[in-house]
Amino acid sequence: MAGLSLQHPLPFAFGMLGNLISFMVFLAPIPTFYRVYRKKSTEGFHSVPYVVALFSCMLWIYYAFVKTNSMLLITINSFGLFIETIYITIYLIYAPKKARIFCIQIFVLLDVVAFAAIVLLTQLVFKGSNRVTVLGWICVGFSISVFAAPLSVIRLVIRTKSVEFMPFFLSFFLTLSAIAWFGYGLFTKDIYVQLPNVLGFVFGIAQMLLYIIYKKKKNVVVEPTVPEHILKIAELITTPASELQVSIEENDRKKKANEDAEGVDNGKTAAAAAAEEGIEINAV
Repeated sequence: MAGLSLQHPLPFAFGMLGNLISFMVFLAPIPTFYRVYRKKSTEGFHSVPYVVALFSCMLWIYYAFVKTNSMLLITINSFGLFIETIYITIYLIYAPKKARIFCIQIFVLLDVVAFAAIVLLTQLVFKGSNRVTVLGWICVGFSISVFAAPLSVIRLVIRTKSVEFMPFFLSFFLTLSAIAWFGYGLFTKDIYVQLPNVLGFVFGIAQMLLYIIYKKKKNVVVEPTVPEHILKIAELITTPASELQVSIEENDRKKKANEDAEGVDNGKTAAAAAAEEGIEINAV
């Protein structure tokens, strides 16, 4: 098998390196999900990256079986399939109802419906080398869309001048992974593995350069100017009903107390005026 034995040392070496690095990348979210398990809450983070990663693993496993002689693609993506399934399961257990429903919808749409459609299309419509070609370009298109995802992170780093959302070592290992899998694709003459990893390498280098540029710069926080009446509305929206009721009753008491005080003051003023008038009458 090409790339699987020492008879082909270069593709084997690059494939094993790609497996090792990708293995570490797949394990990177473990601290996040351990925190989710410990706090029994997903803390508002999204499930989409894990559902997409699961779909990517399924797609590459299917491609490797159709192409044959690509066992190193099967091994790492099988592990990815296993670990991403665990991540999604943990997310579904601890996510709030709305996020759980959204995760299930995306999972069914992408990992069930879209994958089934691809399998049926390639099995029923295409045969032989044409099937490998069509499936390969599907894998390339999806992988490029996944590799383009860091564009949003790059834009955020440039806008905030902060590398808080772009860990250096994650960018570093993703770049190494792109190099390893490009080498594997190059020596196995698999253009569908080569192409997306060229883009992955470019984005990885860009992220590391941005990290070097902005790592010593302080965060620039832009405070939005919000009109006072909007702030008041926001306070009302976020205040519980019980607190609003207490606040309303307290305002009513204050208003009544002010009215009573004004009444007393008016009474005193009238009495003083009457007394003064009486004094003047007596004087006359």
